[in-house]
Amino acid sequence: MAIKFARRKFIAALGGTALAWPVVARAQQAGALPTIGFLGTATASQWSKYAAAFVQRLHELGRIEGKTVAIEYRWAEGSSERFAEIAAEFARLKVDVIVTSGGAGLAVKRATSFIPIVFAIANDPVGDGLVVSLARPGGNVTGLSLQAPELAGKRLELLREIVPGLHRLAILANVGYPADVREMDDVQATARTFDFAVTTLEIRRAEDIATAFEAVKGRADALYVVADPLTYTNLMRIDTLALEGRLPTIYSVPDYVDGGGLISYGPNITDLFRRSADIVDKILRGTKPADIPVEQPTKFELVINLKTAKALGLTIPPTLLATADEVIE
Repeated sequence: MAIKFARRKFIAALGGTALAWPVVARAQQAGALPTIGFLGTATASQWSKYAAAFVQRLHELGRIEGKTVAIEYRWAEGSSERFAEIAAEFARLKVDVIVTSGGAGLAVKRATSFIPIVFAIANDPVGDGLVVSLARPGGNVTGLSLQAPELAGKRLELLREIVPGLHRLAILANVGYPADVREMDDVQATARTFDFAVTTLEIRRAEDIATAFEAVKGRADALYVVADPLTYTNLMRIDTLALEGRLPTIYSVPDYVDGGGLISYGPNITDLFRRSADIVDKILRGTKPADIPVEQPTKFELVINLKTAKALGLTIPPTLLATADEVIE
């Protein structure tokens, strides 16, 4: 079934002031207000548009930050070790609901079996152990799925359309992140159906990234980067190394392309954070997470960096440019 592309729209950084509030000041204003714990897996600046989209949707639903609802923001800054620490803090604060993403969701789930948890994004919530099933999540967790495995084939098709003579594919993934390992395996299996020779680049920390690029030098025609907090926090480093190595790179999140990557295709993350606010609203009104099915993405976006394409000596087919949601020039 063909996917209809919608023009990509950026949400202004609404709530930016709130994101900068001192923790103590927010706690003092919270009082008896329903409190949301917001665990961002990357930095505050990188997640600002997602947090803003979440806050904007809450506002539309009649929940005004600082007046009718309080939000406690915490930022893991790409460190998975911080997930458990922040989750434990939210449990101690006895917030009313916790919002985060899939990988951190596991740490939060281990920290509390009582506080409702909403993941705004998750590659494979069933495989990750976040929920029992999409239709019947069970327990205290629900949210939105990225459907990452189903999109691997589409991304490889896009790479093949852009990179002439593509035969050798490298996959960069954080093997310390279970969801990344599953996506890497899925991409590897899909790549073989295209008769691609595959090289996997396994990283666990930021210091491994440069070593991985050095190892793949001259051994790949293109690179598939699996998105997670580690690669997201280091996206500028990855984009720079890919460009220096003249390696066309595809991602699932547009932010990597904004930083100089070649192309991204995947669900509209901003829209998923907006929709997570609807789930939070239902929970605050009394609906149990176990009774809220995990939702699927409905908006997808294709972003192409034409400047990067020119630097790599690649010509983007006009038909592909015409279907892109955003072309960076």
